[in-house]
Amino acid sequence: MNNLFITDSPEEFNDFSLITIDAKKCKSLRDFYETLAETMHFPDYFGFNLDSFDEMINDLSWIEDERLLIYFKNSSDFLLNERNDKKVVTLLELLDASCEDWKYMDEEAEKETIEGEEDEDDYFIPKKELIIGFSESDRMDDFLAELFG
Repeated sequence: MNNLFITDSPEEFNDFSLITIDAKKCKSLRDFYETLAETMHFPDYFGFNLDSFDEMINDLSWIEDERLLIYFKNSSDFLLNERNDKKVVTLLELLDASCEDWKYMDEEAEKETIEGEEDEDDYFIPKKELIIGFSESDRMDDFLAELFG
C-alpha cells in the first residue's frame, strides 16, 4: 500500500488511530496548517508554514499512539483555493516522504538534542507508523496519479 491512498472506509484500518480532518476546512495552505495544528494539538511553537509543518509531522512525540491514519474527508476540497497545483503536489510529496521516514526510523527511537536551550535537554521521538488517506474524489485521484503514476 502507498503511504497516501484513497479510501471511503477509514474504519477498515482499525489497527490505526484515526485522525479525521474535514478538507472543507483545508481549502488553503493556511487553513490546512491551522486545522492540523488544532486537530493534532501541535506544540505552541508551530510556525504555520511548510518547514514548521515538516518538523511537526516528523516529530509527533506528543501523540501517544504509535500507528496513525490521518484521513481527509471531503477531499475534493483539499487545498482547492490554492492557485498553484505545484504547492499541493509539494505538500503531498512531503507527506509521502514523512510517512516513508517513519518506516525507517530506528526501532529504539531516534535520539535528538534540542538545540538553543540553556539546558540542552535530550528527548526521544518514539517510533510511529503514519499513513494518509483521502476520501474518493477526482481531484485526489488526479493528484495521486501524478505522484505515483
